[in-house]
Amino acid sequence: MSVSTTIQVLADSSRRRILDELRRGEQPVNALVERLAISQPVVSKHLRVLREAGLVTVRPNGQRRLYSVRLEPLVGLDTWLEPYRQMWRDSLDRLEAQLSGSRPSSRGKRS
Repeated sequence: MSVSTTIQVLADSSRRRILDELRRGEQPVNALVERLAISQPVVSKHLRVLREAGLVTVRPNGQRRLYSVRLEPLVGLDTWLEPYRQMWRDSLDRLEAQLSGSRPSSRGKRS
């Protein structure tokens, strides 16, 4: 899946909440329904979207289906975001340098 698809899918707060719950490990739909206080049909709908986007996997376990997070699309998103994080760090470094250069240094001075 593309980064833009991942971003579109994660734009929904309910889907992000589901992924947050799945960070704990594999879970059936009913556990997600209880923890998130969202109806079963809505949770199932969001899980389908997450599965189609490749963000979760499902495996049968008897009568239940267990869902878990797939890391690969998130790694792709993280890779895409890295240049922006670096840009932010560089901007903060320039601000820090500017602020420290505009204040008189207190090193070596005693009151």
